[in-house]
Amino acid sequence: MEQKKISIIAAPFGLGSSRSGTELGPESMRVAGLLRQIKTLGYDVTGEFTVETPEKDAASPSPSKMKHQAAVRGMSSRVADLVTDAARGGSFPLVLGGDQSVSIGAFAGLTRHYANLGAICFTAYGGLLTETSSPTGDANGMPLAIALGKAGFKLSDVAEGAKLLSKDKLVLISVRHLEPEERDVIRSEGIAFFSMYDIDKHGIEKVIAQAMDIAGNGTDGVHLSISADSLDPLEAPGVGFPIPGGLSYREAHFACELLAETGRITSMDVAEVNPSQDDNRRTARLAVGLVMSALGKRII
Repeated sequence: MEQKKISIIAAPFGLGSSRSGTELGPESMRVAGLLRQIKTLGYDVTGEFTVETPEKDAASPSPSKMKHQAAVRGMSSRVADLVTDAARGGSFPLVLGGDQSVSIGAFAGLTRHYANLGAICFTAYGGLLTETSSPTGDANGMPLAIALGKAGFKLSDVAEGAKLLSKDKLVLISVRHLEPEERDVIRSEGIAFFSMYDIDKHGIEKVIAQAMDIAGNGTDGVHLSISADSLDPLEAPGVGFPIPGGLSYREAHFACELLAETGRITSMDVAEVNPSQDDNRRTARLAVGLVMSALGKRII
């Protein structure tokens, strides 16, 4: 059997958030045993890369601009190149954030490779803010708006040849906070959306089945994006802006196990692990565990 290949791309970037600490997330996950555990699954680690953090540029005084836009662009461009190289080389790109703005680079690199990409995103926040609708100007609230072409900042600003993510192939799971403008986008564009209410009502197994039906329908790749804030703070305290009532430990693991069983997940990013807010690296260890479940780890 051909050995599975994976490329680990660490982006210790925190300038997309107004709270520091997420830039320490990749190292925290490494210390929690990420590489060692990946190797136990039989993966060939074809590359380990750390994206150099661009210098902090002056935050724009205008509320209609993205903060640290030059730095976000520089980070995203490097992530995109590494993701594209990994995908073209037959490796599974695993991007470690940093704040959720690392997803911008992941989407730019993936849409440059895949003709029709699907995406399943676990997050407490919508990620659908733009430069004009964001109350803070922070890039970690904008990755999906950028991927869908709703923002002024474009994936093509990051990587030449990057394409838009289709709204019909995007699924949001575990969202617990939306700005009014994000609600409008979800409703007007018909974006698939499963809140904690939906998970409580139907169960995580049914939600994941429906999510894969949407993101995997006619697509040639499915990206899995996990923000640590999608988990309940009782399980994962180490995030920048926790919101009660998120996914339980078993719901999150079961979701990743179910996705692994499909064999359709072709890339992944994990973001918003904030060690400065964590308790004895609990969140980093849980994030590593979810990566393992998504890559196919089983008891037997």
